[in-house]
Amino acid sequence: MAEPKTKQTTASVEDFINAVKDETVREDCWAVVKLMQGITKAEPKMWGPSIVGFGLYTYKYASGKTGDWPLVGFSPRKQNLTLYVMAGFDEYDELMDKLGTFTCGKSCIYVKRLSDLHQPTLKKLITASVKHLRKTHPLEKK
Repeated sequence: MAEPKTKQTTASVEDFINAVKDETVREDCWAVVKLMQGITKAEPKMWGPSIVGFGLYTYKYASGKTGDWPLVGFSPRKQNLTLYVMAGFDEYDELMDKLGTFTCGKSCIYVKRLSDLHQPTLKKLITASVKHLRKTHPLEKK
């Protein structure tokens, strides 16, 4: 199995976010930093050239191969703001119903503007996801 392409780097999160051209997206990014940092109590770190992640856990494939990934993160993409909620959404139907206007993948929420989401519900969703990962992956690295 190939080595993961996206790894934690030493690049500046501040420089990355300040380089976002759209002022609303940039402000949304800073709001997400505050939210995710408050929940995880972890400093934001760059993962690859475009993902800001918080915390770190090690996952394991059925093959036995392991990899590291942030507990939660985000990326300001061209089409939307992508929020990475690594525990997925299967057990959070009630929260997802109250979240707002978005689309999602297996563990990603795609939103045009952060204001499209109900902030207290987003906080509950991220908190539940981080709690789940810390319980199921107790060897989280700080």
